[in-house]
Amino acid sequence: MKIVAKPIEVISYTDNKGDIRPLRFRLQTEDDSVKVIKVDKVIVKETEKLAGNLMLVFKCQSLINNGVKIFEIKYDLGSCKWMLYKI
Repeated sequence: MKIVAKPIEVISYTDNKGDIRPLRFRLQTEDDSVKVIKVDKVIVKETEKLAGNLMLVFKCQSLINNGVKIFEIKYDLGSCKWMLYKI
């Protein structure tokens, strides 16, 4: 996996306990087209500090371009922003 650290738009689900689960996200590619990726499976959910900011880290799996890809998306709890960190 390589680090890309791009901001993304995410549709997520939050249950009554406050647990967040990403469902799908929208990513702008290099040729300015928009690609929607459905999150098939969340493998690991953990927290970490990145540059002093508390982040929720989701290691996920999806079917992208007819192949199974593993990627990492992060949610910044302070600014409420999502980013595609690794793919």
